[in-house]
Amino acid sequence: MLNTPPLNFDKIDEMTDGDADFKAELITAIYNSLVELRDVYIQGAAEEDEETIQEIRHKVKPSLAMFEVNPLNDILSEGKEVIETSGFGPEFLAHFEKFLDAVQEAIDFVEPEFKKIAGTE
Repeated sequence: MLNTPPLNFDKIDEMTDGDADFKAELITAIYNSLVELRDVYIQGAAEEDEETIQEIRHKVKPSLAMFEVNPLNDILSEGKEVIETSGFGPEFLAHFEKFLDAVQEAIDFVEPEFKKIAGTE
């Protein structure tokens, strides 16, 4: 299996075409979306609230697709299916562990760029 990065920074470079301010805005938005996704998904899982998870999934899915955050996007799709077919049982718990790993990997991948922008590196 190829070690694919969790996000395609080349897409950001293509979209921003050298505009540093726009690039900073996109990276900040992606970072904040990933953190919100993690936090809200954890809340939805803790409360076994399918609607909360569905709402955050729908909110971030277009951005994940646009910036090719494919592993996480795939895991979210799997989670949707798991919740619809099995609810919040053992199969969801296995999915949830995969989700937590993937979302944290994506956050960790974007965070150094975000910290440069935020001036906190």
